[in-house]
Amino acid sequence: MGKPIKIVLAGEGGQGVQSVAEILAEAANEKGREALYIPNFGVEQRGGVSVAYLQIGDEAIGAPKFQIGDIVIALSDRAVIRTRKYVGPETVFVYDSGIENIQDELPTNTDKVYAIPAIEVSKKELHPRVFNVIIMGAVLKATGVVAMDDAKKAIEKKLGYKFDKNPELREMNFKAMERGAELVAELL
Repeated sequence: MGKPIKIVLAGEGGQGVQSVAEILAEAANEKGREALYIPNFGVEQRGGVSVAYLQIGDEAIGAPKFQIGDIVIALSDRAVIRTRKYVGPETVFVYDSGIENIQDELPTNTDKVYAIPAIEVSKKELHPRVFNVIIMGAVLKATGVVAMDDAKKAIEKKLGYKFDKNPELREMNFKAMERGAELVAELL
């Protein structure tokens, strides 16, 4: 892999975008890769737009900031508006299909704009709390930036204490990751 993969994840505070970025960075680091993660929280911790900037590569990452992302994930209407500026002609832009009245706000400078029903799937098939893990599975499938097994190990490291108390959570999180990969694979 040459230059680092640049990822922007954005959503409302509490949607778990920072957790996803941390898990992806951890998975990359465990494999000896370079990862640079910069969180950006809205003014209010819960209720503001939370943005995670993540770069993963095989060589030292020169600068923490970037203008254009390789993949941009937006989980709310405000996140779509906030992240449009990171979209270029080759950017894969993924947003949740449950966001209403957002068509006019979607980026028009790339033809790689994909809507996935992550919130709906999490509510109907799994649990609303694994919505962000569905998104992580989509990122993994769309970019190949980290292997699915490595991401599972990183989730285990971050959430293992919760899984020990409730083993069903492990299976639900892993299933959510696989489901996110399936949702984006249908579109790519």
